[in-house]
Amino acid sequence: MDISKLREGSLEPTNSQFSVSWHVACSGAGMATQDSSGLGGTRGSEGSGPKVALLESRMSRELARLVVKHGGEPISVPALREENEESREAVAQIISELAQGRYEVVIFMTGVAVSHLFETAERLGERARLVAGLLRITTVTRGPKPTAALRGFGVPPTLSAREPFTSIEVVDALSGIDVVGRSILLLHYGERSDSLAETLLAQGAELAEIWLYRWALPESTSELEGLVQELCLGRLDALAITCQIQFRHLMQVAESIGKAEDLIRALNQKVVVGVVGPTCNAIVQAYGVNVQVIPQHPKMGPLVATLMRYLESRMGRGDANDSPLITSGSRQRMAPPYHQN
Repeated sequence: MDISKLREGSLEPTNSQFSVSWHVACSGAGMATQDSSGLGGTRGSEGSGPKVALLESRMSRELARLVVKHGGEPISVPALREENEESREAVAQIISELAQGRYEVVIFMTGVAVSHLFETAERLGERARLVAGLLRITTVTRGPKPTAALRGFGVPPTLSAREPFTSIEVVDALSGIDVVGRSILLLHYGERSDSLAETLLAQGAELAEIWLYRWALPESTSELEGLVQELCLGRLDALAITCQIQFRHLMQVAESIGKAEDLIRALNQKVVVGVVGPTCNAIVQAYGVNVQVIPQHPKMGPLVATLMRYLESRMGRGDANDSPLITSGSRQRMAPPYHQN
């Protein structure tokens, strides 16, 4: 399998004797602790419940605390980092064009892009002009994070995509606008959203595309290598995925150490896999991995709550009034993933 070709736009004897030191760990009280298992990453308090591997980077502490809150033990090993893509001069030019009304529509795919744009505008003394420029045009956001970020800077978005906040919903949000000949600026997330960009171009939009940051592997992948080993051994109960690039990076690392097939087998037979939404689900299943849990609402809180509820039920500790569990994968191959209502 060519791992490098799997991306959002293209789809709608092992042992743990590796010397990786722990960095900051989040216990139930939110304090730093030290681990002695040999697996690098961030970990909650020992013996606190099902061990849940987390690949989130930007909100790793918040996600870990959610796992602890629901009775689990988080094992946090960030699978990506964000690299600034555009120079300060290039971003300054974008800000100037927005302030001058160069574009009729601007699409923000992530809150991070909004923050980068306004932080640069603040340093340049151009925040007021940027706000005024955005208020004069149509602003579109992909989901709650860019929506909240824009509102925080005084720009309520004109249009917001509905759940589950994929490129399809962005296209739907734009359905009332004739984009033919319109100048549209698309601020991508860490890589190109092929499906959205190609749809807009096919509809006749004059599309400009920029990236304020790019996704990359961590500078050191030793902790991810350790996580792959632990997952292959079945020493962790679950894997929670909040962004599809996290899983692609995990598989890339597994491939680099010759463990891709072992990891896929372990995830299908030993580890419960939970994903935040349909885009993640499509990518994970494209690798041949079965997904057990998808929350009804594509957000971190519902993902953790649904995943922990599922784990408790599997362990026989769920409430007697729980709804019957519906799973996918090797356990019940014909059933859809579990959704908590």
